[in-house]
Amino acid sequence: MKKLLMLGGSHFQVPSIKTAKEMGHYVITCDYLEDNPGHKYAHEYYNVSTTDKESVLTLAKSLKVDGIVCYASDPAAPTAAYVAEKLGLPTNPYESVEILNNKDLYRDFLAKNGFNVPKAKGYQSIEEAKVDFHQFKMPVMIKPVDSSGSKGVSKIDSINLLQEKVEYALSFSRSKRFIIEEFVEKFGYQIAGDGFSVNGRLVFRCFANQHFDTDSKHPFVPIGNSWPYFMPEHVHEKIQNEIQRALQLLNMKTGAYNFDIRIDDKEKVYLMEIAPRNGGNLIPQVTKYATDVDMVEYTIKAALGEDCSDLKLIKPDGYWACYVIHSQKSGIFKEIIIDNDIQENNIVEYELFIKSGEKITGFTGSNETLGMMILKFSSLNEMLEKMDNMANWVNLVVDNNELLNTN
Repeated sequence: MKKLLMLGGSHFQVPSIKTAKEMGHYVITCDYLEDNPGHKYAHEYYNVSTTDKESVLTLAKSLKVDGIVCYASDPAAPTAAYVAEKLGLPTNPYESVEILNNKDLYRDFLAKNGFNVPKAKGYQSIEEAKVDFHQFKMPVMIKPVDSSGSKGVSKIDSINLLQEKVEYALSFSRSKRFIIEEFVEKFGYQIAGDGFSVNGRLVFRCFANQHFDTDSKHPFVPIGNSWPYFMPEHVHEKIQNEIQRALQLLNMKTGAYNFDIRIDDKEKVYLMEIAPRNGGNLIPQVTKYATDVDMVEYTIKAALGEDCSDLKLIKPDGYWACYVIHSQKSGIFKEIIIDNDIQENNIVEYELFIKSGEKITGFTGSNETLGMMILKFSSLNEMLEKMDNMANWVNLVVDNNELLNTN
Protein backbone atom coordinates (compact mmCIF):
# COMPACT_ATOMS: atom_id res chain seq x y z
CA MET A 1 0.00 0.00 0.00
CA LYS A 2 1.55 3.28 -1.13
CA LYS A 3 1.44 6.35 1.11
CA LEU A 4 0.01 9.50 -0.45
CA LEU A 5 0.13 12.93 1.18
CA MET A 6 -2.83 15.05 0.02
CA LEU A 7 -2.49 18.80 0.58
CA GLY A 8 -5.88 20.06 1.77
CA GLY A 9 -9.26 18.63 2.69
CA SER A 10 -11.86 21.11 1.42
CA HIS A 11 -15.15 20.17 -0.28
CA PHE A 12 -13.43 20.36 -3.66
CA GLN A 13 -10.64 18.02 -2.53
CA VAL A 14 -12.93 15.28 -1.24
CA PRO A 15 -13.13 13.53 -4.67
CA SER A 16 -9.35 13.15 -4.85
CA ILE A 17 -9.14 11.76 -1.31
CA LYS A 18 -11.94 9.26 -1.97
CA THR A 19 -10.42 8.22 -5.30
CA ALA A 20 -6.98 7.64 -3.80
CA LYS A 21 -8.50 5.36 -1.17
CA GLU A 22 -10.52 3.51 -3.81
CA MET A 23 -7.26 2.96 -5.73
CA GLY A 24 -5.90 1.17 -2.66
CA HIS A 25 -3.55 3.83 -1.31
CA TYR A 26 -2.94 4.94 2.28
CA VAL A 27 -4.13 8.55 2.33
CA ILE A 28 -2.81 11.25 4.65
CA THR A 29 -4.25 14.77 4.56
CA CYS A 30 -2.93 18.02 5.98
CA ASP A 31 -4.00 21.65 6.25
CA TYR A 32 -4.69 24.13 9.06
CA LEU A 33 -8.49 23.58 9.05
CA GLU A 34 -9.18 20.44 11.05
CA ASP A 35 -12.94 20.69 10.37
CA ASN A 36 -12.51 20.47 6.59
CA PRO A 37 -14.75 17.66 5.31
CA GLY A 38 -12.04 15.77 3.44
CA HIS A 39 -10.11 14.76 6.54
CA LYS A 40 -12.76 12.30 7.72
CA TYR A 41 -12.16 10.22 4.58
CA ALA A 42 -8.37 10.04 5.08
CA HIS A 43 -6.49 7.41 7.07
CA GLU A 44 -4.59 10.17 8.91
CA TYR A 45 -4.76 13.95 9.24
CA TYR A 46 -2.13 16.46 10.39
CA ASN A 47 -2.73 20.10 11.27
CA VAL A 48 0.00 21.56 9.04
CA SER A 49 -0.58 24.50 6.69
CA THR A 50 -0.31 23.53 3.02
CA THR A 51 1.60 26.77 2.30
CA ASP A 52 4.29 26.06 4.92
CA LYS A 53 6.84 24.33 2.68
CA GLU A 54 9.34 23.40 5.38
CA SER A 55 6.73 22.00 7.77
CA VAL A 56 5.15 19.93 4.99
CA LEU A 57 8.64 18.71 4.00
CA THR A 58 9.32 17.65 7.60
CA LEU A 59 5.94 15.87 7.73
CA ALA A 60 6.47 14.10 4.41
CA LYS A 61 9.95 12.94 5.47
CA SER A 62 8.71 11.58 8.79
CA LEU A 63 5.84 9.72 7.11
CA LYS A 64 8.06 8.37 4.29
CA VAL A 65 5.40 9.12 1.69
CA ASP A 66 5.52 7.78 -1.86
CA GLY A 67 3.83 10.78 -3.47
CA ILE A 68 2.36 14.23 -2.85
CA VAL A 69 -0.83 15.54 -4.44
CA CYS A 70 -1.97 19.13 -4.68
CA TYR A 71 -5.53 18.88 -5.97
CA ALA A 72 -7.62 21.93 -6.92
CA SER A 73 -5.52 24.31 -4.80
CA ASP A 74 -3.31 27.10 -6.13
CA PRO A 75 -1.63 27.99 -2.81
CA ALA A 76 -0.52 24.40 -2.23
CA ALA A 77 0.94 23.80 -5.71
CA PRO A 78 4.41 25.28 -5.02
CA THR A 79 4.57 23.36 -1.73
CA ALA A 80 3.83 20.05 -3.46
CA ALA A 81 6.52 20.69 -6.09
CA TYR A 82 9.07 21.91 -3.52
CA VAL A 83 8.62 18.93 -1.18
CA ALA A 84 8.52 16.37 -3.99
CA GLU A 85 11.69 17.83 -5.53
CA LYS A 86 13.50 17.75 -2.18
CA LEU A 87 12.51 14.11 -1.62
CA GLY A 88 13.15 12.96 -5.17
CA LEU A 89 9.47 12.18 -5.79
CA PRO A 90 7.69 12.68 -9.14
CA THR A 91 6.90 16.37 -9.78
CA ASN A 92 6.99 19.24 -12.21
CA PRO A 93 9.97 21.58 -11.67
CA TYR A 94 9.50 23.72 -8.57
CA GLU A 95 10.87 26.81 -10.35
CA SER A 96 8.32 26.42 -13.17
CA VAL A 97 5.44 25.87 -10.74
CA GLU A 98 6.46 29.09 -8.97
CA ILE A 99 6.33 30.95 -12.31
CA LEU A 100 2.87 29.60 -13.10
CA ASN A 101 1.64 30.37 -9.60
CA ASN A 102 2.73 34.02 -9.47
CA LYS A 103 1.01 36.35 -11.89
CA ASP A 104 3.87 38.83 -12.24
CA LEU A 105 6.45 36.08 -12.90
CA TYR A 106 4.07 34.38 -15.32
CA ARG A 107 3.29 37.56 -17.30
CA ASP A 108 7.03 38.23 -17.54
CA PHE A 109 7.63 34.68 -18.80
CA LEU A 110 4.92 35.08 -21.47
CA ALA A 111 6.28 38.42 -22.65
CA LYS A 112 9.89 37.22 -22.85
CA ASN A 113 8.87 34.20 -24.93
CA GLY A 114 6.69 35.95 -27.48
CA PHE A 115 3.24 34.94 -26.29
CA ASN A 116 0.26 37.27 -26.58
CA VAL A 117 0.09 38.96 -23.20
CA PRO A 118 -1.45 42.16 -21.83
CA LYS A 119 0.95 44.85 -20.64
CA ALA A 120 1.48 44.06 -16.98
CA LYS A 121 3.78 44.75 -14.04
CA GLY A 122 4.04 43.60 -10.44
CA TYR A 123 4.36 45.93 -7.44
CA GLN A 124 4.85 45.91 -3.71
CA SER A 125 3.69 49.43 -2.93
CA ILE A 126 0.96 51.81 -4.02
CA GLU A 127 3.60 54.52 -4.50
CA GLU A 128 5.42 52.48 -7.17
CA ALA A 129 2.14 51.79 -8.95
CA LYS A 130 1.10 55.43 -8.98
CA VAL A 131 4.30 56.40 -10.80
CA ASP A 132 3.56 53.91 -13.62
CA PHE A 133 -0.23 54.05 -13.68
CA HIS A 134 -0.72 56.37 -16.65
CA GLN A 135 1.57 54.23 -18.81
CA PHE A 136 -1.21 51.64 -18.93
CA LYS A 137 -4.12 51.74 -21.35
CA MET A 138 -7.42 51.90 -19.47
CA PRO A 139 -9.19 49.90 -18.17
CA VAL A 140 -6.78 47.85 -16.09
CA MET A 141 -7.11 44.87 -13.77
CA ILE A 142 -5.71 44.95 -10.23
CA LYS A 143 -4.92 41.47 -8.91
CA PRO A 144 -2.99 39.84 -6.07
CA VAL A 145 -0.05 38.03 -7.67
CA ASP A 146 -0.67 34.85 -5.70
CA SER A 147 -4.34 34.48 -4.80
CA SER A 148 -6.74 31.87 -6.15
CA GLY A 149 -10.42 31.69 -7.02
CA SER A 150 -10.47 35.26 -8.42
CA LYS A 151 -10.23 36.69 -4.89
CA GLY A 152 -9.09 40.31 -4.66
CA VAL A 153 -9.57 41.09 -8.36
CA SER A 154 -10.88 44.48 -9.58
CA LYS A 155 -11.24 46.39 -12.84
CA ILE A 156 -10.67 50.15 -12.79
CA ASP A 157 -10.31 53.02 -15.25
CA SER A 158 -9.16 55.80 -12.93
CA ILE A 159 -6.22 56.38 -10.62
CA ASN A 160 -8.75 57.61 -8.06
CA LEU A 161 -9.73 53.97 -7.38
CA LEU A 162 -6.18 52.65 -7.28
CA GLN A 163 -5.56 52.92 -3.53
CA GLU A 164 -8.82 51.20 -2.59
CA LYS A 165 -8.42 48.35 -5.07
CA VAL A 166 -4.74 47.80 -4.29
CA GLU A 167 -5.56 47.48 -0.59
CA TYR A 168 -8.32 45.03 -1.52
CA ALA A 169 -5.91 42.98 -3.65
CA LEU A 170 -3.21 42.95 -0.99
CA SER A 171 -5.67 41.63 1.58
CA PHE A 172 -5.67 38.37 -0.41
CA SER A 173 -1.94 38.21 -1.18
CA ARG A 174 0.37 36.05 0.94
CA SER A 175 3.45 37.77 -0.49
CA LYS A 176 1.83 41.23 -0.27
CA ARG A 177 2.37 41.91 -3.97
CA PHE A 178 -0.10 42.92 -6.66
CA ILE A 179 -0.14 43.25 -10.42
CA ILE A 180 -1.58 45.86 -12.77
CA GLU A 181 -2.43 44.56 -16.22
CA GLU A 182 -4.33 45.94 -19.17
CA PHE A 183 -7.77 44.45 -19.70
CA VAL A 184 -8.09 41.95 -22.56
CA GLU A 185 -11.42 42.10 -24.37
CA LYS A 186 -12.59 38.56 -25.05
CA PHE A 187 -14.27 37.18 -28.15
CA GLY A 188 -16.98 34.73 -27.21
CA TYR A 189 -16.69 32.95 -23.90
CA GLN A 190 -13.60 32.95 -21.73
CA ILE A 191 -12.05 29.49 -21.94
CA ALA A 192 -11.80 27.27 -18.88
CA GLY A 193 -11.25 23.56 -18.41
CA ASP A 194 -8.46 21.14 -17.59
CA GLY A 195 -5.66 19.35 -19.37
CA PHE A 196 -2.97 16.78 -18.67
CA SER A 197 0.60 16.36 -19.90
CA VAL A 198 2.63 13.16 -20.02
CA ASN A 199 6.39 13.62 -20.21
CA GLY A 200 5.84 17.24 -21.22
CA ARG A 201 3.32 16.60 -24.00
CA LEU A 202 -0.25 17.86 -23.63
CA VAL A 203 -2.06 14.62 -24.41
CA PHE A 204 -5.48 15.55 -23.03
CA ARG A 205 -7.48 18.77 -22.81
CA CYS A 206 -11.14 19.50 -22.36
CA PHE A 207 -11.92 23.19 -22.89
CA ALA A 208 -15.08 24.76 -21.49
CA ASN A 209 -17.08 27.96 -21.78
CA GLN A 210 -16.66 29.99 -18.58
CA HIS A 211 -19.73 31.74 -17.18
CA PHE A 212 -19.90 34.80 -14.93
CA ASP A 213 -22.58 36.56 -12.93
CA THR A 214 -22.56 39.95 -14.63
CA ASP A 215 -24.99 41.35 -12.04
CA SER A 216 -22.66 40.48 -9.18
CA LYS A 217 -20.67 43.08 -7.24
CA HIS A 218 -17.62 41.09 -8.37
CA PRO A 219 -18.36 39.97 -11.94
CA PHE A 220 -14.89 38.46 -12.49
CA VAL A 221 -15.49 35.41 -10.31
CA PRO A 222 -16.59 32.39 -12.42
CA ILE A 223 -19.94 30.89 -11.44
CA GLY A 224 -19.85 27.95 -13.82
CA ASN A 225 -18.36 26.17 -16.81
CA SER A 226 -20.01 24.36 -19.70
CA TRP A 227 -18.78 21.77 -22.20
CA PRO A 228 -17.94 21.62 -25.05
CA TYR A 229 -16.21 24.94 -25.72
CA PHE A 230 -18.28 26.77 -28.33
CA MET A 231 -15.66 27.45 -31.03
CA PRO A 232 -14.50 25.72 -34.25
CA GLU A 233 -11.91 22.93 -33.98
CA HIS A 234 -9.10 25.05 -35.44
CA VAL A 235 -9.46 27.41 -32.45
CA HIS A 236 -9.16 24.46 -30.04
CA GLU A 237 -6.00 23.35 -31.83
CA LYS A 238 -4.55 26.86 -31.86
CA ILE A 239 -5.05 27.10 -28.08
CA GLN A 240 -3.53 23.64 -27.56
CA ASN A 241 -0.44 24.59 -29.56
CA GLU A 242 0.15 27.69 -27.41
CA ILE A 243 -0.26 25.68 -24.21
CA GLN A 244 2.14 23.05 -25.52
CA ARG A 245 4.75 25.68 -26.30
CA ALA A 246 4.49 27.07 -22.76
CA LEU A 247 4.78 23.62 -21.17
CA GLN A 248 7.85 22.84 -23.25
CA LEU A 249 9.58 26.09 -22.34
CA LEU A 250 8.86 25.45 -18.66
CA ASN A 251 10.13 21.87 -18.88
CA MET A 252 6.90 20.53 -17.41
CA LYS A 253 6.64 16.77 -16.95
CA THR A 254 3.52 14.75 -16.08
CA GLY A 255 0.49 16.26 -14.39
CA ALA A 256 -2.77 18.17 -14.54
CA TYR A 257 -3.46 21.81 -15.47
CA ASN A 258 -6.38 24.17 -15.10
CA PHE A 259 -6.82 26.89 -17.72
CA ASP A 260 -8.16 30.43 -17.96
CA ILE A 261 -7.70 31.61 -21.54
CA ARG A 262 -9.08 34.36 -23.76
CA ILE A 263 -9.13 34.84 -27.50
CA ASP A 264 -9.78 38.18 -29.17
CA ASP A 265 -11.73 38.90 -32.35
CA LYS A 266 -8.63 38.07 -34.43
CA GLU A 267 -8.34 34.69 -32.69
CA LYS A 268 -5.16 35.70 -30.89
CA VAL A 269 -4.73 33.40 -27.89
CA TYR A 270 -4.06 34.86 -24.43
CA LEU A 271 -2.99 32.24 -21.87
CA MET A 272 -4.27 34.18 -18.87
CA GLU A 273 -3.63 31.34 -16.42
CA ILE A 274 -2.11 27.87 -16.59
CA ALA A 275 -2.47 26.55 -13.05
CA PRO A 276 -0.33 23.45 -12.35
CA ARG A 277 -3.14 21.50 -10.69
CA ASN A 278 -6.62 20.11 -11.37
CA GLY A 279 -9.49 22.57 -11.56
CA GLY A 280 -11.89 23.23 -8.72
CA ASN A 281 -15.67 23.59 -9.03
CA LEU A 282 -15.91 19.86 -9.90
CA ILE A 283 -14.27 20.38 -13.32
CA PRO A 284 -12.57 16.94 -13.32
CA GLN A 285 -15.86 15.31 -12.32
CA VAL A 286 -17.78 16.94 -15.19
CA THR A 287 -14.94 16.09 -17.55
CA LYS A 288 -15.32 12.43 -16.57
CA TYR A 289 -19.04 12.53 -17.36
CA ALA A 290 -18.30 14.14 -20.73
CA THR A 291 -15.28 12.06 -21.82
CA ASP A 292 -15.09 9.07 -19.43
CA VAL A 293 -11.52 10.17 -18.64
CA ASP A 294 -10.83 10.23 -14.90
CA MET A 295 -8.21 12.93 -14.45
CA VAL A 296 -8.27 12.44 -10.68
CA GLU A 297 -6.91 8.92 -11.14
CA TYR A 298 -4.25 10.15 -13.54
CA THR A 299 -3.20 12.89 -11.11
CA ILE A 300 -2.71 10.29 -8.37
CA LYS A 301 -0.83 7.97 -10.72
CA ALA A 302 1.43 10.85 -11.79
CA ALA A 303 2.23 11.74 -8.16
CA LEU A 304 3.31 8.14 -7.56
CA GLY A 305 5.36 7.92 -10.76
CA GLU A 306 3.02 5.38 -12.35
CA ASP A 307 2.50 5.00 -16.10
CA CYS A 308 0.07 7.51 -17.66
CA SER A 309 0.97 6.81 -21.29
CA ASP A 310 -2.47 5.41 -22.17
CA LEU A 311 -4.11 8.83 -21.71
CA LYS A 312 -5.30 10.35 -24.98
CA LEU A 313 -7.56 13.11 -26.24
CA ILE A 314 -11.27 12.27 -26.16
CA LYS A 315 -13.83 14.86 -27.21
CA PRO A 316 -16.80 15.61 -24.95
CA ASP A 317 -19.97 13.65 -25.65
CA GLY A 318 -23.15 15.61 -24.88
CA TYR A 319 -23.62 18.93 -23.11
CA TRP A 320 -22.45 19.26 -19.52
CA ALA A 321 -21.88 21.98 -16.94
CA CYS A 322 -20.93 22.74 -13.36
CA TYR A 323 -22.59 25.59 -11.50
CA VAL A 324 -21.44 27.39 -8.34
CA ILE A 325 -24.31 28.09 -5.96
CA HIS A 326 -23.72 31.58 -4.57
CA SER A 327 -25.49 34.57 -3.07
CA GLN A 328 -25.67 38.13 -4.37
CA LYS A 329 -25.95 39.46 -0.82
CA SER A 330 -24.90 38.77 2.74
CA GLY A 331 -27.38 37.69 5.38
CA ILE A 332 -29.02 34.67 6.99
CA PHE A 333 -29.63 31.82 4.56
CA LYS A 334 -33.23 30.62 4.58
CA GLU A 335 -33.67 28.25 1.66
CA ILE A 336 -32.80 27.53 -1.95
CA ILE A 337 -35.52 27.47 -4.59
CA ILE A 338 -34.74 25.41 -7.70
CA ASP A 339 -37.08 25.46 -10.68
CA ASN A 340 -38.77 22.11 -11.40
CA ASP A 341 -37.52 22.12 -15.00
CA ILE A 342 -33.88 22.22 -13.85
CA GLN A 343 -34.51 19.67 -11.10
CA GLU A 344 -36.22 17.15 -13.36
CA ASN A 345 -34.29 17.59 -16.60
CA ASN A 346 -30.79 18.89 -15.88
CA ILE A 347 -29.35 18.21 -12.41
CA VAL A 348 -27.07 15.18 -12.27
CA GLU A 349 -25.37 15.92 -8.93
CA TYR A 350 -26.20 18.54 -6.34
CA GLU A 351 -24.72 19.42 -2.95
CA LEU A 352 -25.43 22.37 -0.68
CA PHE A 353 -22.63 23.21 1.77
CA ILE A 354 -24.79 25.32 4.13
CA LYS A 355 -27.90 24.90 6.28
CA SER A 356 -30.88 27.15 6.92
CA GLY A 357 -30.10 29.75 9.59
CA GLU A 358 -26.39 30.07 8.80
CA LYS A 359 -24.73 33.40 8.02
CA ILE A 360 -23.50 33.78 4.46
CA THR A 361 -21.69 36.52 2.56
CA GLY A 362 -22.10 37.95 -0.93
CA PHE A 363 -20.05 36.21 -3.61
CA THR A 364 -16.62 37.80 -4.10
CA GLY A 365 -14.48 34.68 -4.56
CA SER A 366 -14.51 30.91 -4.66
CA ASN A 367 -14.15 30.80 -0.87
CA GLU A 368 -17.79 31.94 -0.68
CA THR A 369 -19.15 29.00 -2.69
CA LEU A 370 -22.31 27.73 -1.00
CA GLY A 371 -22.82 24.57 -3.02
CA MET A 372 -22.31 22.92 -6.40
CA MET A 373 -24.30 21.38 -9.21
CA ILE A 374 -23.37 19.16 -12.13
CA LEU A 375 -25.87 19.46 -14.96
CA LYS A 376 -26.60 17.80 -18.30
CA PHE A 377 -28.47 19.40 -21.21
CA SER A 378 -30.12 18.18 -24.39
CA SER A 379 -28.58 20.77 -26.70
CA LEU A 380 -25.93 23.48 -26.95
CA ASN A 381 -28.60 26.18 -27.06
CA GLU A 382 -30.31 24.92 -23.91
CA MET A 383 -26.98 24.68 -22.08
CA LEU A 384 -25.79 28.19 -22.93
CA GLU A 385 -29.20 29.78 -22.34
CA LYS A 386 -29.60 28.22 -18.90
CA MET A 387 -26.00 28.70 -17.80
CA ASP A 388 -26.04 32.36 -18.83
CA ASN A 389 -29.30 32.95 -16.95
CA MET A 390 -29.16 30.51 -14.05
CA ALA A 391 -30.58 33.10 -11.65
CA ASN A 392 -33.91 32.49 -13.40
CA TRP A 393 -33.88 28.87 -12.25
CA VAL A 394 -31.87 28.80 -9.00
CA ASN A 395 -32.53 31.33 -6.23
CA LEU A 396 -31.33 31.68 -2.66
CA VAL A 397 -33.65 33.23 -0.09
CA VAL A 398 -31.49 35.37 2.19
CA ASP A 399 -32.69 37.57 5.06
CA ASN A 400 -30.29 40.46 5.54
CA ASN A 401 -32.62 42.18 8.02
CA GLU A 402 -32.19 39.31 10.45
CA LEU A 403 -28.41 39.62 10.10
CA LEU A 404 -28.61 43.29 11.01
CA ASN A 405 -30.68 42.44 14.07
CA THR A 406 -28.16 39.86 15.29
CA ASN A 407 -25.15 42.16 15.04
